[in-house]
Amino acid sequence: MLSIGPFQFDLPFVQAALSGYSDLAMRRTARRHSAPYALNEVVLDKIVLQPSRKKKPFLQLTPDDHPVGGQLMGSNPEEFGPAALALSDAGYDIIDINFGCPVKKVLGRCRGGFLLSQPETALTVIREVFHAVGHKRPVTVKMRRGMDDEPESERKFFRILEGAFDLGVAAVTVHGRTVKQRYVGPSQWSFLTKVKKFVGDRTILGSGDLFSAQLCLRMLEETGIDGATIARGCIGNPWIFEECRALLSGKPLPPPPSIARQRETIQAHFDDSILVHGAGLASRIMRKFGIKYAEHHPHNLKVRDAFISVKDPDDFNALLDRWYDPETEWPPVQRRDTFGDLVAAGAG
Repeated sequence: MLSIGPFQFDLPFVQAALSGYSDLAMRRTARRHSAPYALNEVVLDKIVLQPSRKKKPFLQLTPDDHPVGGQLMGSNPEEFGPAALALSDAGYDIIDINFGCPVKKVLGRCRGGFLLSQPETALTVIREVFHAVGHKRPVTVKMRRGMDDEPESERKFFRILEGAFDLGVAAVTVHGRTVKQRYVGPSQWSFLTKVKKFVGDRTILGSGDLFSAQLCLRMLEETGIDGATIARGCIGNPWIFEECRALLSGKPLPPPPSIARQRETIQAHFDDSILVHGAGLASRIMRKFGIKYAEHHPHNLKVRDAFISVKDPDDFNALLDRWYDPETEWPPVQRRDTFGDLVAAGAG
């Protein structure tokens, strides 16, 4: 069991907030495949406080999209409280604060991972959010292990971590890379072990390099943390949550998703995307998901190119009919693991 405030999850693996990805359609797709909790993509506090017409996509919550986390990012502590309250009023069950984004333009505007270099400002942000919504919503924080590998960065990390729990946050997610690393090089799981030993029975989730169910379980076993947020590893691969559940319960790893099952999942994802974005935009948005879905197909490069060429719903439906016809005798489906490497084979 994974606990975040009053919420109890029977699977300690959840869908991370993914900028440009984790909209309602992706979250519902993950939930259909066993994810117990999902976060919306990060939203700027300034955007939340703008007129509602500008924030429509992240206000689209449905009864089957709970519990759901809303993640905030910004630079002005005074804006975090009202923004957190707005997300809470919109129906988000958990409010998450982003101190981990390593994107250059974000850092240049003193947001995201930049705040790991400013412990007092970071703690002021947490305090403002907690004062605004902490009496009715769990507050959580997402961090990287520091700005860089210098000892001073690590000291600042632990200053924020300890202060966050002292202020009352329900859980902290720690990504095992530094801000300077961005996504280059391995995630340092040994740091997660150090963090968990430091906080004791407080809730820590890990993040970084979780591209298979085996890796997800290994992170928990090696580090002793309470759960993990799956980020890039679940884009176009919602089956990872079912696979985690099977392995965690002592069952064998399920076979890779058949072509018929892939089609069912992709079609449902597309249908949900149309509801969120409209048919035209959904067709274009699904290209980036399709590139990742294609990795499960025995003709992955051709299918990837087909997804890239999609312009409208007719193109999308034609792609499904051409490449995901369950009556066609396809070569065996092959499971893809870290960074798309082939690791196992199963029936198509």
